[in-house]
Amino acid sequence: MKQLCFAVALLFSSSLLLANDSKQVTVQGCVAKASGDYVLQKQNPAMTYELQATGKIKLSHYLGQRVEITGTTSPSMSTSSDAIEKMGAPSPVTLTASSIRTISKECSTRSGQ
Repeated sequence: MKQLCFAVALLFSSSLLLANDSKQVTVQGCVAKASGDYVLQKQNPAMTYELQATGKIKLSHYLGQRVEITGTTSPSMSTSSDAIEKMGAPSPVTLTASSIRTISKECSTRSGQ
């Protein structure tokens, strides 16, 4: 019973730490899929965010498009071994999208994402 209480307390404190690390941002980049997860790939500086959606946002509608996403960032909980193989490492940041808009229907490396 003590172990269970300790585990619950540890999970609760971890979630509080994660909540304190989150912040509101607006980011432009390309929506892609890696290991079944949607990601936002940004250039200048290079960064990959693991994407989560809120409300009625359907990330699948934006796959392959250059978008601008406003949302909240937080440390990623992803440890998928597939993500590590495909991307070199899991994304350290999750971006939970509260709004998304298309900038271009296609991603290109020349667009200065």
